[in-house]
Amino acid sequence: MATVINDRIDVRISKEQKEFVKYASEIRGFKNLTEFIIFCVNKESNEIIAENNLILKSLEDKRVFVDALLNPPAPNEKLKRAQLNYLKFVEAHEIKD
Repeated sequence: MATVINDRIDVRISKEQKEFVKYASEIRGFKNLTEFIIFCVNKESNEIIAENNLILKSLEDKRVFVDALLNPPAPNEKLKRAQLNYLKFVEAHEIKD
């Protein structure tokens, strides 16, 4: 049978913060503060990872994205025309003093 090893995280917070978090854990019915903190950290971690995976699902997606940022293609004629149109628009709508 495998031995379960519990790791530890130490966090320093003010007495007021601890009381505030403890109060929230009691409202939600957790047995103790540790159970509440583990629940909250796991929940937030799952949301962060899920959000990250929605944007760029695979490592390949991430590689392609970073490569496009670091090595952008040269602007084509449509992009150059769009930039000129934008500059004309800004110039035409400038507020004169």
